[in-house]
Amino acid sequence: MGQNVLAIDQGTTGTTALVLDASLTVLSRANQEFPQIYPQPGWVEHDPESIWNTTLAVCRQVINQVGNNIAAIGITNQRETALVWNRKTGRPYYNAIVWQDTRTDRIASALDRDGRGDVIRQKAGLPPATYFSGGKIQWILENVDGVREAAERGDAIFGTCDTWVLWNLTGRVDGGVHATDVTNASRTLFMDLET
Repeated sequence: MGQNVLAIDQGTTGTTALVLDASLTVLSRANQEFPQIYPQPGWVEHDPESIWNTTLAVCRQVINQVGNNIAAIGITNQRETALVWNRKTGRPYYNAIVWQDTRTDRIASALDRDGRGDVIRQKAGLPPATYFSGGKIQWILENVDGVREAAERGDAIFGTCDTWVLWNLTGRVDGGVHATDVTNASRTLFMDLET
């Protein structure tokens, strides 16, 4: 078994990878930026394939520098950025909607107006806001052709960037793990803190 840790920071403007030894000394570091997409005022998107390609590139770079002596991988990411992809093809249905994006302001306002905002606050511990992933997923389901039907068939899966990176790292369509951790799940508006 390896002795080092590969740390992946999938950030808003790029992806960084580090290899650290047991004493947390950085043995290798690489960073690669990816394009920001601004389709209209208030909208911010990322190409999911750019996220994956930069992640793969920086991981390969740091491993090539120090060798494949990796015991574990840690992933941190832009927690509230959300995307939906097809579990069978691996293709994203739409760009990732970034945490800064404000297109879901009407969704958040509607939740507050009709009282569902109070339920979300009680269960998820967060207010309905454009910042969190839930509204972004709803927007994709309502505005991207075929996504709702794919979700109903079980073909469409969603996640924040950590889920996308993990799914790709662990096999993609050939058994990729679709998971997240509690810190990312708690930023979606979907996690019930009461259970």
